[in-house]
Amino acid sequence: MSDRTGKFAGEDPFELARAWLAEAEASEPNDPNAIALSTVDATGMPNARMVLLKDIEDDAFVFYTNYGSVKAQEIESAGAAAFVMHWKSLRRQIRVRGFVTREDGLKADEYYKSRSLKSRIGAWASRQSEPLGSRASLMADAARLGLEKGLNPDRPPFWGGFRITPIEIEFWADGDYRLHDRFRWTRLKGEKSWNISRLNP
Repeated sequence: MSDRTGKFAGEDPFELARAWLAEAEASEPNDPNAIALSTVDATGMPNARMVLLKDIEDDAFVFYTNYGSVKAQEIESAGAAAFVMHWKSLRRQIRVRGFVTREDGLKADEYYKSRSLKSRIGAWASRQSEPLGSRASLMADAARLGLEKGLNPDRPPFWGGFRITPIEIEFWADGDYRLHDRFRWTRLKGEKSWNISRLNP
């Protein structure tokens, strides 16, 4: 008999992740969908930064960025990435590792159009991760592109999503006396079924 009851109940880790995120949206003061995304460069040196998770699909996690950014270049070189979502108010976290593919079709177009106009223009103006002479030059580029692109700009060809298809998901919840609850879901690449194990804290 499984002891995955209460907050760990269920057979679908993506449904469980959506449920935890929904709870966090009611308690976290800012950006409950923030994730610490980890990548590695060509030498194996790790890198990490905060990004916003925009969708939990039935089989993957999706975020959006500039394809010219350092994180995008590292993702495409390695073909894999990891992230952690941590909610201080709930004392919970989710860790994910998996393989990554681009989301640069209709879903990316739809998400881009859902953003504010200033954010859409900002995506055109920013040469993400490249050196910047001054904030004034960035603002000038944004103003120029705002006039050029108009009120309904198309998604830039260098901007879109990444879909992380996990081979490992770990759910962690704080426990008394540091005896935390941890459940790890694992599967091989391409498999649909999961192996679930409870881990020591």
